[in-house]
Amino acid sequence: MLTIPRWKAVLILAVALMGILYSLPNMAGPELRTWLHANVPSWMPGKTVNLGLDLRGGAHLLYEVDVDGVFRERGDLMVQDLRTELREAKIGYSSIGSAAKGARVTLRDEGDAEAVRKILRKLDPNLDIQTNGATIEASMNEVSLKSVYDQTISQSIEIVRRRIDELGTTEPLIARQGENRLLIQAPGANAEQLKAIIGTTAKLGFHLVPEAADAGGTRSLPFAEEPARRLAVARRPMITGDMLETAQPSFDQNGRSVISFRLNNTGARRFCDVTRQNVQKPFAIVLDNEVLSAPVIQEPICGGQGQISGGFTVKTANDLALLLRAGALPAPMKVIEERTVGPTLGSDSVKSGRKACLVGLLFVIAMACLVYGLFGVFASIGIIINMLLILAVMSMLQATLTLPGIAGIVLTMGLAIDGNVLIFERIKEELRAGRSILSAIDTGYTRARTTITDSNLTALIAALILFSFGTGPIKGFAVTMCIGVATSYFCALSFTRLIVLTWLKLKRPKAIPV
Repeated sequence: MLTIPRWKAVLILAVALMGILYSLPNMAGPELRTWLHANVPSWMPGKTVNLGLDLRGGAHLLYEVDVDGVFRERGDLMVQDLRTELREAKIGYSSIGSAAKGARVTLRDEGDAEAVRKILRKLDPNLDIQTNGATIEASMNEVSLKSVYDQTISQSIEIVRRRIDELGTTEPLIARQGENRLLIQAPGANAEQLKAIIGTTAKLGFHLVPEAADAGGTRSLPFAEEPARRLAVARRPMITGDMLETAQPSFDQNGRSVISFRLNNTGARRFCDVTRQNVQKPFAIVLDNEVLSAPVIQEPICGGQGQISGGFTVKTANDLALLLRAGALPAPMKVIEERTVGPTLGSDSVKSGRKACLVGLLFVIAMACLVYGLFGVFASIGIIINMLLILAVMSMLQATLTLPGIAGIVLTMGLAIDGNVLIFERIKEELRAGRSILSAIDTGYTRARTTITDSNLTALIAALILFSFGTGPIKGFAVTMCIGVATSYFCALSFTRLIVLTWLKLKRPKAIPV
């Protein structure tokens, strides 16, 4: 067992060499890093570890999602659907309108109550329906309420993630907090730009403009460029923003900034049908309850492509195209907490973290050399390689390094030396028991392997649990721990062992300096 096959020795050295090469870009200056990112192929050493918010600086925003607005919208839709159903069923009513998370209707004939209850059940089976004489009130039950909350928050997270990704921000943290709050941390992002992009609902709709305003079927909206001017549009849009396939800023024939869009198959078919049926009638392009424009349909639009104009500048056209591509937020959001981590604070944290790692490394190396002599030097070489391997793996995975992650690296140094301590102490015991040098080293590595495997496996399980159930900084700590456990195991049982056996082969010592 004191010999290592040549292929295995070559593999161990290759892994160590790759670790050195892939970790080197992290030691380069900003200019060289930029050049490496631009010119070096993705499979070659050129990537660096991403720095988290606490190290790089950036924006920390806590948003509250207006889920009540979604309930109001659902209530309005329920009222519209109920009005249509009652008209078709020829059931008379004296009043109809929204109620708390639902709708309320007062019938002319109390005998129609059961028929109305059936209509409401058909519209939504998850309704709590209360009857008080001729008045019927329907509201969403607990199952529906929870479903709406979960769906709204999930959609908001996905839309926010798409918008931030469009900005090119690396490794943003977007997580739900409580019932209706979103935590957003974006390293390297500008807080004002981030708020401008995230805070816009960007709900787009193409609405028909009825010839006569109907209080039940229309609503009055202001023009974006002339708020004093209003237009009555159909409540239900004929085309919605989720039917957009893509949206890009462009210019029209007069050189004005516009947004060119293309609809998906469903949207293109519906747009074609509606425009064919409403030639020479106006329709309104509405964004966030403001009318951008209200052109007249000159002919059927069946290509699925078009332009949106509205007095855009180049920048506003770019921003709006980005929002439309990412999709509309299901509900408005408002900032309730905002913090900006400046690059100076991040730089100080990097310096402090680097200093902590170096001091920890020096103390571990000094202790190892003091206690174990030359074998301590071998262990120290393994620890340094271990550090470089951690950086290399994190660079290749494009993992994000945070302050807790640096703490994980420092802790990993303790794990790395712990494996060597177990081996060296076992070798000492075997020597005291009267074994020869070769036998003591062989037995030391063989018998310590099980203990090292158990301890590293325990640490890995703990790190995986932290990663699975933790958020933000805890995940950063867990990631470096998982990587560090694997590299420490490799260095203790493979790399350091190769150094020891190479030394034995070359020096053939009469005694072991351990």
